[in-house]
Amino acid sequence: MSSVKHTYEGDWNEKTRLTTCDPHAKRTVTNSETPQEVEDKKEIIFTYDVDFQESDVKWASRWDTYLLMADDQIHWFSIVNSLMIVLFLSGMVAMIMLRTLYRDISKYNQLETQEEAQEETGWKLVHGDVFRPPAYSDLLCVYVGTGVQFFGMTLVMMVFAVLGFLSPSNRGALMTAMLLLWVFMGILAGYSSARLYKMFKGTEWKKITLKTAFTFPATAFAIFFVLNALIWGEKSSGAVPFGTMFALVLLWFGISLPLVFVGSYAGFKKPPIEDPVKTNKIPRQIPEQPWYMTPVFSILIGGILPFGAVFIELFFILTSIWLHQFYYIFGFLFIVFLILIVTCAEITIVLCYFQLCSEDYHWWWRSYLTSGSSALYLFLYATFYFFTKLEITKLVSGALYFGYMLIISYAFFVVTGTIGFYACFWFTRLIYSSVKID
Repeated sequence: MSSVKHTYEGDWNEKTRLTTCDPHAKRTVTNSETPQEVEDKKEIIFTYDVDFQESDVKWASRWDTYLLMADDQIHWFSIVNSLMIVLFLSGMVAMIMLRTLYRDISKYNQLETQEEAQEETGWKLVHGDVFRPPAYSDLLCVYVGTGVQFFGMTLVMMVFAVLGFLSPSNRGALMTAMLLLWVFMGILAGYSSARLYKMFKGTEWKKITLKTAFTFPATAFAIFFVLNALIWGEKSSGAVPFGTMFALVLLWFGISLPLVFVGSYAGFKKPPIEDPVKTNKIPRQIPEQPWYMTPVFSILIGGILPFGAVFIELFFILTSIWLHQFYYIFGFLFIVFLILIVTCAEITIVLCYFQLCSEDYHWWWRSYLTSGSSALYLFLYATFYFFTKLEITKLVSGALYFGYMLIISYAFFVVTGTIGFYACFWFTRLIYSSVKID
């Protein structure tokens, strides 16, 4: 930077050429022998020069300077930590499946061949009640369908991000892709909820379809609208304009809702899923459970390991969202997502097996809530992050943070709960179809 008193000929206009610095006449300022003196009501001319130099960096790699992170070691630690959790759970599941279940199934099948009747014990004892429809089965169908919708959206978005289609330089594109994928995955939500609803012998498929299309979106949109109203009240430019809000509602009612109906119609027209064992007309009494098998304790315990598998990566995601840093390690994120799927499935199967061995056949909701409770730990961690990493003092800013993190935690609950539910659904059908039951 230098102080130069520029001169020109004639009157100043858009085509005026400086006599002191004219690239067409190849006159340049090489020193500041005639500095510009600043005086009241005197004209000052500001100029700047740009010197373009050819670079060896390829156009596709132009963002690498900003996106290279110096915390690869921490990410590898996160992956190794998560893999250790998965290996531990896989060992427990393998022990249950290969040793305990194999022994139980062999014993139960041998008892069927013996003439003298012997009393059944363990998980086989509840075979007549294990597939009894749970309380609030309609709501369970709705949440399972919504979880499938979010799971499909997340999986497709991860694949596109890993392939490099979603650039971190344009965060709006990432959010737009998420919204569009969520809308079009409504067909999976309707199909999944209708299939489960028909298995529970439900008949009002239109009612369950409307609940699937409105339960989660209405809750999230209500929170979002209140938060946006707070931003409007502050007269901030970050508020979502009315036109965008109308476009979101149009996507919801114009595309998502019809697709949910299409998927639900297709799912309800298919034959119902047959249970591997018959359900008794009269439910059996559940014996008193030990304290460590009570629903609240087992559900809270079940959410720790899925959260532990992702909490290190969660730190970088929160930093990207709230501290305006770039997040470009979608490869790590995809691996962590796969680990989360395996962890949710395995911990739910383990706890479901222990529950059935205790002759408690109310596994439907507990399987959903066991892995879904990891969302509670996510929100608690977000609260910890707020007080330790962020310097937010205004009430509206704090409300925005907790409001948006509540929506994210709610979505995380739906996804992880659905993964745990389907894992238990597969597990129970597998073990009860492997034993001979009159």
